[in-house]
Amino acid sequence: MGKIILENIRIYSNHGCLDEEALIGSDYVVDLEIKADLSKSTKSDSLNDTVDYVHLNRIVKEEVSVRSKLLETVAQRVLDRIGSEIGQVESAVIKLSKMNPPIGGNVEKVSIVLEKKF
Repeated sequence: MGKIILENIRIYSNHGCLDEEALIGSDYVVDLEIKADLSKSTKSDSLNDTVDYVHLNRIVKEEVSVRSKLLETVAQRVLDRIGSEIGQVESAVIKLSKMNPPIGGNVEKVSIVLEKKF
């Protein structure tokens, strides 16, 4: 068993329940950790025997770019696509953070974390 971790994927998008959030947008940061059997790739040195982190990054960028009201919805879409597109992944954890959320205070970010086993 091994892990692949993508940290601080930065994306600009328009999530939120407020009309202003849809118009103005905000910065988002994603951390993604997947667990998979990486033993074959440690011996073969072949991309075909591992989980391609370029594919993982593309899924994150594409799904975070699709507007939703809730961060939970976005994060679940990412996990669902990973499960359906990358068979080697046994589980995944995503942390999706909205930077400078409009919540009436000096808050750096608000984050949600979801985990899924496949």
